Amino acid sequence: MQSALSQAKVLQALLREKRTAARLRQSELAEKIGVTQPFVSKYEAGERRLDILELRAVCNALGLSLPAFLAELEARLREADPP
Repeated sequence: MQSALSQAKVLQALLREKRTAARLRQSELAEKIGVTQPFVSKYEAGERRLDILELRAVCNALGLSLPAFLAELEARLREADPP
């Protein structure tokens, strides 16, 4: 079973990947969700955790549905820790 730290790394990588795929800089995403650029930087670096409402706002700003994002996260977590 993966540790919480390794699971967080998967989440951080996915968030960063989705932001860059949307062709947004951290500052642009921050503006879309009404926070500062350091806020985005900190959750991508693992220095801050997002609550579910913040994650929903990030997904909306990236043009993703929360369920689709979570499904992809689950798939990546399973890949990283096969049974």
